Amino acid sequence: MSNRLRRGAALAASAALALTLAACGGSDSGSGADEKGTEENPVRIGVVGSSDPQWPIFEKLAEEDGIHVDIQNFSDYNQPNPALADGDLDLNQFQHILYLAQYNKADNQDLTPIGATAVYPLGLYSQKHKTVDEIPDGGEIAIPNDVTNQARALFVLQDAGLIKLKEGVGVVAQPSDIDEAASKVTVTPVDANQTVVALDSVDGSIVNNDFLKDANLKASDALFADSAESEGARPYINVWVARAEDADNPTYTKLVEIFHDKSVLDAVQEASGGTASIADQPASELQDILKEVQASLPE
Repeated sequence: MSNRLRRGAALAASAALALTLAACGGSDSGSGADEKGTEENPVRIGVVGSSDPQWPIFEKLAEEDGIHVDIQNFSDYNQPNPALADGDLDLNQFQHILYLAQYNKADNQDLTPIGATAVYPLGLYSQKHKTVDEIPDGGEIAIPNDVTNQARALFVLQDAGLIKLKEGVGVVAQPSDIDEAASKVTVTPVDANQTVVALDSVDGSIVNNDFLKDANLKASDALFADSAESEGARPYINVWVARAEDADNPTYTKLVEIFHDKSVLDAVQEASGGTASIADQPASELQDILKEVQASLPE
């Protein structure tokens, strides 16, 4: 999941946004796929953070390729998937695979990834220690307490050698899944925006990139971060998403290709503070990962 997505979790959708959705909902749901992308019938794309520098560049490149797009901003990350499922959007691009799997399972939907964007590493930071090895036995680590980031934080700590998770733990790990006898540290879940505040009183914190500035930290200050290429990062690939029946729409596939233009990706890196690890897995692989992750979620 992108960093702006995590920040969006703390915000409520504005009334103006709700009115906008009501006004545009399903107005051209009967239009053929071949008509999509015209000036009269643009591809409606839901994002969290339309002011990010990549979007004007992407929009211009798409138009030069004959595809008109309408970038619709959401401040509440719970809104873009229902809007896509209901036909108010044609695509969205704001979430990672695990979040999509959780939505599909909870709402009995079949929204489908059609392209990858990036993985944003999640890091361990400390104001008391300069290396992971300096963290003492019995040390305390603060982690985000929301379901998705909490699970990922636990895998980061396991990869760093600070905790061990019990055998058979799925992608939605919880603190109760920690093998305490085999672990070096304890964890304390807190609100994601409090992980930086906790740095003064704990041995380390797992901090989302969005909150690094609050502690005058840079991504390069991390004692440890997960790798975008690791098996454990697969559920956290951020993706373009369509309705299942539109997964092979050539206009939408072309938009994914345009997004991977160097000028767009350079802007993505700018927005992420240089932390984005660009991902370009084919749609078929992303769809396989989604099935695997969705099947592993608890009932």
